Amino acid sequence: MAHQQSHPHAHQNTRSIRFAFFLNLTFTLIEITGGIWTNSVAILSDALHDLGDSLSLGLAWYLEKYSQKEKDKKYSYGYRRFSMLGALANTIILIVGSLIILSEAIPRIIRPEQADAKGMALLAVGGILVNGIAALRVSRSKSLNARMVAWHLLEDLLGWIAVLVVSIVLLFKEIYILDPILSVLITTYVLYNVVRNLKKTLVLFMQAVPEGIDVSTLENKILAIDKIRSIHHLHVWSLDGEHHVLTTHVVIESESTIEDVQRVRKEINALMEGMDFEHTAIEVECEDEACRMKEI
Repeated sequence: MAHQQSHPHAHQNTRSIRFAFFLNLTFTLIEITGGIWTNSVAILSDALHDLGDSLSLGLAWYLEKYSQKEKDKKYSYGYRRFSMLGALANTIILIVGSLIILSEAIPRIIRPEQADAKGMALLAVGGILVNGIAALRVSRSKSLNARMVAWHLLEDLLGWIAVLVVSIVLLFKEIYILDPILSVLITTYVLYNVVRNLKKTLVLFMQAVPEGIDVSTLENKILAIDKIRSIHHLHVWSLDGEHHVLTTHVVIESESTIEDVQRVRKEINALMEGMDFEHTAIEVECEDEACRMKEI
């Protein structure tokens, strides 16, 4: 069995999410102060939403860090799938949060409410900077957990851009209906993409083949290696959407030597380079050797 060491960007994922968490939490405290200062219920409501975001980011950070624990007797593959648990939790929070926003925004289209334009504009600039910086930082990470955090931050970024646009318009014209209309459009867009990512997360939880890996192509490449006669029980799945696992049985010619077996294993492992496989288990069998799993 070949076991590759953790990728360096695993720690980068944790640092990026931690950065987003503290940045978001700091701005939430500023937003609460700003809401009291401007006497704006809308801003205080958004501060409550951002506080929920901070808790969500904190959970994502904790699970991303927890997922880097080394394997033990309980989790022989390590704890990487806890990162996917973070992605699933964030997805659910995003979906629930989006539905709540829609439930608040749609009635306001029918009955628009007055808003504090100057206070909105000031806080919108801060919101754009905070969420933009955090989203840019996290977008460089590859784990599903980090991707869901990025979508979380993007939702807030787009929301603050909408707030800025609306506040500028409201400084000149009292068209308060713009705020809920933009909110519905942005939330619907984010909700659509979050549901798509939920599907990817659930598929990986069910141990489906990760995106970008074609099992048939991989099998043909293995069969092209000298001395290999057949292959069975080729399985590919992912620990967290970023670190993958491969197990397979290969059958070689009966007259093959120990050197042939070693070469076959080496060439198969060489095929895995650049494909993010963290664990590979290759069982080599001779043609005349019985395999209890061959007919399963």
